[in-house]
Amino acid sequence: MISKNLTAASTRPIILGVLKQGNSYGYLIIKRIKEMSQGKMHWSDGMLYPVLHRLEKEELIRSEWVMADNARPRKYYHITEKGKQALMTERDQWLQVNSVLNEIWGIEPTS
Repeated sequence: MISKNLTAASTRPIILGVLKQGNSYGYLIIKRIKEMSQGKMHWSDGMLYPVLHRLEKEELIRSEWVMADNARPRKYYHITEKGKQALMTERDQWLQVNSVLNEIWGIEPTS
């Protein structure tokens, strides 16, 4: 299980990254994170939705309600161009942190 602090620190780039792969709604985002982390990251609605609302307020994502046949409406989230730029910044920062940790732990960089 990944610590709550590390999970919280990584929510922004993870959500933006998931949405860069395609539009999604809350439950599906949570499910995707669980699958990608092989069950090591557990997100709840109470954790996800405040971050989604903050990203939307920052105009990094946008949302729209979609009606599906015989199903209740779902709020789908989409990454914006501004969000894609923010994701690249987040990516660069995480790679720098990862590089420092790898050096501290004596892990050779991969080419």
